[in-house]
Amino acid sequence: MPEFLKDLTFWSVLEQVSYYFFLILFIWGGTNKFGKKLEFNDDFTSLDAMKSLRGFAAIGVILHHISQEEIFQQKGVLSPFVNAGAYFVAIFFFCSGYGLIKSLDTKKDYLKGFIRHRIVRAIVLPFYVNVIIYGILMFAAGYKLPKERWIFNFLGLTMMNEYAWFPIVLAFLYLVFFLCFRFIKNRPVCLGIILVFIVALGIGFCYNGHFAWWFGSDNWWLKPNLAAKALWWQSEKALWFSGEWWVNSAPAFFTGLLFGSYEKQITAFFKKAYALKFHVLLIITMIFYKLSSFGQMKFGYWTEWMGKGPGIEDKIKTYLCQVPLFLFLGLTIIIFMMKYHVSNPVSRFFGKYSLHTYLMNLAALTALRFLEPASSPIKAGKYNLLVYALAVIIASALLGVGEQKLTELLQKLLFKKKKEKAAA
Repeated sequence: MPEFLKDLTFWSVLEQVSYYFFLILFIWGGTNKFGKKLEFNDDFTSLDAMKSLRGFAAIGVILHHISQEEIFQQKGVLSPFVNAGAYFVAIFFFCSGYGLIKSLDTKKDYLKGFIRHRIVRAIVLPFYVNVIIYGILMFAAGYKLPKERWIFNFLGLTMMNEYAWFPIVLAFLYLVFFLCFRFIKNRPVCLGIILVFIVALGIGFCYNGHFAWWFGSDNWWLKPNLAAKALWWQSEKALWFSGEWWVNSAPAFFTGLLFGSYEKQITAFFKKAYALKFHVLLIITMIFYKLSSFGQMKFGYWTEWMGKGPGIEDKIKTYLCQVPLFLFLGLTIIIFMMKYHVSNPVSRFFGKYSLHTYLMNLAALTALRFLEPASSPIKAGKYNLLVYALAVIIASALLGVGEQKLTELLQKLLFKKKKEKAAA
């Protein structure tokens, strides 16, 4: 038997098939201008194109979460997605920043009622709808939590759904955007303040760490007798900003604002000698990717487990190594879309429901773990992981649609337009 066939297992074939279908999704509905020197996509920043881009990001995040399941890591399936979550979330941040600045420039009195409609209605309300849904699901599933934890979780001060950190960070960024452009208005100054704020959030996490390391004796989390006695809020993923994923991709929000502010100038620059300039941009992005990888390998975020305290300095070094990559990633993607972008029913669907499929993904993962090979009632044999992965994707989509419909209903009830009130 040829050597390469000896290494050919069902799981390696399954992994390659999953990449193939992801590639097909990226080709289906593609608008290609490569090879046409002076032709570019006029709609590469249209609502439809950006929605599809968010759709790809949503699918990527779901695959990322699936790949982090222990059984998938044991089999090595979807391994490229294990550490790819930040790249997909960066797309969400970039699109949010771009959408904000374009709305500011094109909609009259956009900042009027901004906090009420763009923060409370569009971010805070969906967040608390998700909190209530997860609270009901956890109570129904028999989760035994301390009373104070239920209270803090329902208040949103600690995490009922550990995946729901994105709306919290986004609300902070939206608030700073509003304050800057409402009271300062000088665009370069506003953009500079927002960038400083984003970096400050990152440094804040570096001090905060992954759990409440600061409460108790030195390195208490490494001592089994002390770790076992830790309070619930001292654990990982309980408090806000307890994880690098809260902050490492947020610089893409600034890039979205920057590109939206100077879109005409940036696109005009790249249209001249596009091939050369795009490849230079791509090379710069790859260099920053290598810098990011170096920082994570050399210093690392999980320094609490090295026995030298919280390791704040190493965390800061790692974060600063990642910032340039996420400043350039969104720009590289959008400049690529000048020549090639995709819009198909699947990408548009996940783009429309991206936030809620993202928020409900943990519920789908948790509820369907009975399908994993060790305990599955479905005798699918070696196909169990495939059944589980497909079920999670479908369930995340269905639950996301349901949550979004519920949220939209509450938005209509709680945020009636002035005209409707006057008519009443």
